Amino acid sequence: MLRYAGFVVGHRRDQVGYEGQLDTTREVISMIQHVLGIGDRARGFTRETRLLGAIPEMDSMAVASLLTSMEERYGFEIADDEIDGTAFATVGSLVDFVDAKRGQ
Repeated sequence: MLRYAGFVVGHRRDQVGYEGQLDTTREVISMIQHVLGIGDRARGFTRETRLLGAIPEMDSMAVASLLTSMEERYGFEIADDEIDGTAFATVGSLVDFVDAKRGQ
């Protein structure tokens, strides 16, 4: 595990996309922190941090707000049939979803 800007990230430097993963992870955590209004609680989030069912603030309205924030931040559109609960299982699954959408 590596530490970067206070976050623990499970990637090695020699992996393709390492720097991009770090940036996306940091941005997604920041979005979660802002949308959910959880302040410093997000400081210890990692890719393994569970979201749906683990964070009380992560309800259907928060999911909708996060989707809107991602669309605005990254300039892509998310169709209803592209998203399900697995994307919001962990911080890492959400980061992977964003990276996949950005790569299209």
